[in-house]
Amino acid sequence: MGRPIIFQFRDFYYPFLAAFGVPANLLTIVILSRGNCGLSKCISVYMVAMATADLLVMIFNVLVYQICRNHFPYSFLSYTAVCKFNIYLNSSNLNMSVWFTLLFTVDRYVAVCCQKFKTKYCRVKTAAAVITTVSVLIYCHCLPFWFAYKFERIINNIHWGCRPSIDFFTSPAGVGFSWTVSVLTSMIPFALILLFNCLTVRRILMASRARRGLRGHSSENQSDPEMENRRKSIILLFSVSGSFLVLWLTPFISFLTTRLTNTAHYQGDYTAPAYIATETGYMLMYLSSCTNTCMYAATQTKFREELNKVVKSPWTLILILVKK
Repeated sequence: MGRPIIFQFRDFYYPFLAAFGVPANLLTIVILSRGNCGLSKCISVYMVAMATADLLVMIFNVLVYQICRNHFPYSFLSYTAVCKFNIYLNSSNLNMSVWFTLLFTVDRYVAVCCQKFKTKYCRVKTAAAVITTVSVLIYCHCLPFWFAYKFERIINNIHWGCRPSIDFFTSPAGVGFSWTVSVLTSMIPFALILLFNCLTVRRILMASRARRGLRGHSSENQSDPEMENRRKSIILLFSVSGSFLVLWLTPFISFLTTRLTNTAHYQGDYTAPAYIATETGYMLMYLSSCTNTCMYAATQTKFREELNKVVKSPWTLILILVKK
């Protein structure tokens, strides 16, 4: 009997994803760091943070865990200590990718809807402080993963592999931790991103109607820089958070179903619809970590120009990295 179709698809999907996602996020970090994209420094800080988190997801979650570890099961990556550390990093990186997207959405909400608070919040120092604080909290929150897994077998007095610890996941602390991971990784960010998007768009539409009324019918055919800026804000916000919501919809439902039916560590029929849906959710979830570059290139003219310069002259990227 051959390997399940979902495994065969995964064998070429993840290498393709890593081959695109790693250089795409690296290019995004370099281009945004140069500050030639016509974006405010505060927005650029959040976008660089998102690209950095997505790059870590591509390297550790996809390249190391999904590709190297699965294709080379007896390498040093299968040592229990390394395996547990990798699981810890995978969860931390994924959480940062999600929460940095939420922070970007909140920043756009404050910039559009909270004019008095905008001058205090939408600053580079504030953005750096918020990103650092959230990162530290995420790394601390994921520490129990070190105790949630144990070795699978012992070969020559060396612990190999790692599997879920039944004692941990059946304990009250383990059950509570498992729930908080699902809630904080998918449910709360998903709901908040959707909420802040709705509030931001509602405010922009109301302000746009009011501005058109003040300008009057005589100026309908004239360009309005303020309206153009708001239009660009909507496009950037929707391209980032909109793609996140679409790609995370399947894993969001999967996380919810998994928690309620206690199938987080599935073992059984790999052709079952529930398992295929879960794996598909993971694939879409990781895909969301390499779509922002495409969104920026499609919606931001100056970013597209900078990207074209680097693509047409690869040596430019090398010189930039050397100067850094």
